[in-house]
Amino acid sequence: MELINDFLNLTAPFFTFFGLCFFLPPFYFFKFLQSIFSTIFSENLYGKVVLITGASSGIGEQLAYEYACRGACLALTARRKNRLEEVAEIARELGSPNVVTVHADVSKPDDCRRIVDDTITHFGRLDHLVNNAGMTQISMFENIEDITRTKAVLDTNFWGSVYTTRAALPYLRQSNGKIVAMSSSAAWLTAPRMSFYNASKAALLSFFETMRIELGGDVHITIVTPGYIESELTQGKYFSGEGELIVNQDMRDVQIGPFPVSSASGCAKAIVNGVCRKQRYVTVPSWFKVTYLWKVLCPELIEWGCRLLYMTGTGMSEDSALTKRIMDIPGVRSALYPESIRTPEIKSD
Repeated sequence: MELINDFLNLTAPFFTFFGLCFFLPPFYFFKFLQSIFSTIFSENLYGKVVLITGASSGIGEQLAYEYACRGACLALTARRKNRLEEVAEIARELGSPNVVTVHADVSKPDDCRRIVDDTITHFGRLDHLVNNAGMTQISMFENIEDITRTKAVLDTNFWGSVYTTRAALPYLRQSNGKIVAMSSSAAWLTAPRMSFYNASKAALLSFFETMRIELGGDVHITIVTPGYIESELTQGKYFSGEGELIVNQDMRDVQIGPFPVSSASGCAKAIVNGVCRKQRYVTVPSWFKVTYLWKVLCPELIEWGCRLLYMTGTGMSEDSALTKRIMDIPGVRSALYPESIRTPEIKSD
């Protein structure tokens, strides 16, 4: 057995390199033709039933509006009931023929089953499941006194999607439907102070890649890996290491820094277009894909860059971070951040 492994250690890199040289050109030509075909024959959403979790704000809210504009029937769910009803009303005005809301918490398995059951009871079918609900926690790992308080991040970001997907899967098989998994570029571009958030998004990425293999062609899966998108997170709203909800634009400037923030509406449009065209992955903005290549090819460089940007000085204080000092330069914030997150209006119940 060891001889076989030693042989593969020597030969596998060589044959892989030359194999890719011959394989990649025709493969990408085929992918190019496939993309043209899927664009021409993109799915018509009129009358389709779409379930969106975390629909009360951010990308989830804009996804509801984008699906509504295309005539889809919507089942919207979130923890903030009043805000959810406002989103539902706007979706109706934008063209959705039927909208139902479900007040629920996806971190609870019973709520996830109820979300799907209420959707099926109301519409009788399910075509798209959009696993969008999520939360962010920002804290240095060593500063978290009670590690059990981080459980909510995994419960919402990872298990919430798993619970809902398991409940919806039989109905999605019947309709040959689609699943949208809202991962993040944080799955590979792991900024400090966000260890549990990064881990939850990496787990989502791996889980739904596995589901893609298990489900085959019965249910199509689109994995979304956004960069920095206009949302309550980019407004500075997050949970601390103690589990306390905080609004802190200084910490927002530290964690995002001089990276341009894209609009949530543009992100939602790109996601829905990608889902209708059966794209396997959607990254918004698309240039963020290059960060994955840097991570694979030069991981040490990415780690060094993250320490330089986010951990300058003491590494503990946001005031000492290079990202924060860059954002304090006059005019930089207005050039990179949209108005909605420069002067945030955090929505509440």
